[in-house]
Amino acid sequence: MATFKDFRNNVKPNWCPGCGDFSVQAAIQRAAANVGLEPENLAVVSGIGCSGRISGYINSYGFHGIHGRSLPIAQGVKMANKDLTVIASGGDGDGFAIGLGHTIHAIRRNIDVTYIVMDNQIYGLTKGQTSPRSEVGFKTKSTPQGSIESSLSVMEMALTAGATFVAQSFSTDLKDLTSLIEQGINHKGFSLINVFSPCVTYNKVNTYDWFKENLTKLADIEGYDAHNKVSAMQTLMEHNGLVTGLIYQNKDQQSYQDMVPNYSAEPLAKAELQLDEEQFNALVKEFM
Repeated sequence: MATFKDFRNNVKPNWCPGCGDFSVQAAIQRAAANVGLEPENLAVVSGIGCSGRISGYINSYGFHGIHGRSLPIAQGVKMANKDLTVIASGGDGDGFAIGLGHTIHAIRRNIDVTYIVMDNQIYGLTKGQTSPRSEVGFKTKSTPQGSIESSLSVMEMALTAGATFVAQSFSTDLKDLTSLIEQGINHKGFSLINVFSPCVTYNKVNTYDWFKENLTKLADIEGYDAHNKVSAMQTLMEHNGLVTGLIYQNKDQQSYQDMVPNYSAEPLAKAELQLDEEQFNALVKEFM
């Protein structure tokens, strides 16, 4: 049985020292081992940005896509080979700006993919610009007088779009983050896990200390029910989205693959795709 060390490779991450993404990488590796995967059972698909590099730092199938497009690729991988555990990953700029349309539709589609967003509330790779997750008044190179746009409330958005698994964590809490990724992998449907992953180089507001002072653990809220959607939404609104833990899960809704008519039990990746002459001629005849 594989251990987390089996999901390591020889590629050294070039993230800034102290970046929260190191913990996300470690949590994915630990979670994959804990649920019993082997490296050949896992595919990690990423977009563009600092966090997009993560697909090259894990010993598994990896695909480094283009900006905002990790989810279309991940969904295609899952549909072609449902035997693979597929993790899509990226940053808040990747998933909640240029890729937001894909995020919304992946959520409502409920395809069996785990989407991990490393949310640093800034564009890091392009040297520090305001992102859709930056708060009003946030000063960066692109908003030197402070942002006038409100921050996107992504957890509330996910619930409204019909998400069946919504969770949030903090990169310093490796145990909690690993557990949530395990739960997300085991969930039969789309799993959205937003991770507060501070950018130590460009974001001097949403720092580790800031999150420690402002985050509330759902486990500390007496009587919180992660299966009550109304309660989940109310709790998010009361805490301005700054909560960690399993926010909401619906185990009753079928995944996309379970609802597709005539979806083959044999993955397309393992199917015989060659057509003999008789089959080819029969197909051509339909168009003649």
